[in-house]
Amino acid sequence: MKNINIKSALLALTLIGTIVSCDTEYKDETPSIAGIAVANPNFSTLEGAAVQGGVVGVLSNSNPNDPSGHYTVFAPTNDAFARLGLVNAGSLGALQNSFLTTTLLYHVSNGDLPSSQIANGGTSTSALTIPRRFISRGNDLYINGSKIILTDVKASNGIVHAIDKVMIATGVDIVASAILLKDAKVFKTPELTFLVAAVVKSGLAPTLSDPNANFTIYAPTDAAFKALGFKTVADVTATDASTLRTILLNHAIGGGKFTSEQTGTTAATAGGGDLTYSPFLNGAFTIKSNGITTPANMVIPDIQCSNGVVHIIDKVLLP
Repeated sequence: MKNINIKSALLALTLIGTIVSCDTEYKDETPSIAGIAVANPNFSTLEGAAVQGGVVGVLSNSNPNDPSGHYTVFAPTNDAFARLGLVNAGSLGALQNSFLTTTLLYHVSNGDLPSSQIANGGTSTSALTIPRRFISRGNDLYINGSKIILTDVKASNGIVHAIDKVMIATGVDIVASAILLKDAKVFKTPELTFLVAAVVKSGLAPTLSDPNANFTIYAPTDAAFKALGFKTVADVTATDASTLRTILLNHAIGGGKFTSEQTGTTAATAGGGDLTYSPFLNGAFTIKSNGITTPANMVIPDIQCSNGVVHIIDKVLLP
């Protein structure tokens, strides 16, 4: 990929320097994908995630599912994990191990996929069989909502490309994904309990579960509902269903889009309202609705579901 920013170049130089500085006895040996993560301090959180998620053995050996014996890995840097609040390997305890394992495998695909074969509009199937898509935005290339910041690091068992955000895919529909978060199947501290209660009470669950639908959903956290005055889940369920429905439809956009695909400044909601977006910055943007004075920030963007994309936000978008 031609356009690599200064930070990417520094990362590349650090990686090269780390590999070159290894013991001279092994200077002619190419490390495995796992070995690259171990050798480079920019991937120390990824190394810890691979250990905790039980995939070190996979990434240390040849791929038995591909004739080449190779994998391609889109490797999140330490900064990518930090965007989820995972500032080091010790922070990974906030994640359920099963979710961590599937998340790591979502970053892996069979065979070699060099940057020369990555193009806008293309797709790549992950080891979870869930496809990921490539998007060009300006001079940058993204996989889903994650920018590819370094390409074609050769390993003995494949290729590594570095990315600036951890990719998340649930493998289930939007409602089931919210329930996974509510029931702490992802992060150990539930975040979307109030939202799930609102979706159920509003009667929108069948629509948001429809496998033939495709939505972008801005999902407010529990803290966002509390800031609006809902002190408990019971306060949510006591609210009129039509009121909740009106509010929730203001968080839904037709067509599932990652942040990297949202190029306009406004979008029409499923409820007939309008949302206004800030300029795209560092892989995210803020969202403002007519009923709030300050925009909502993205807490966790770009969660791929089977029928759309969910962005977790820190405010309720009142119509």
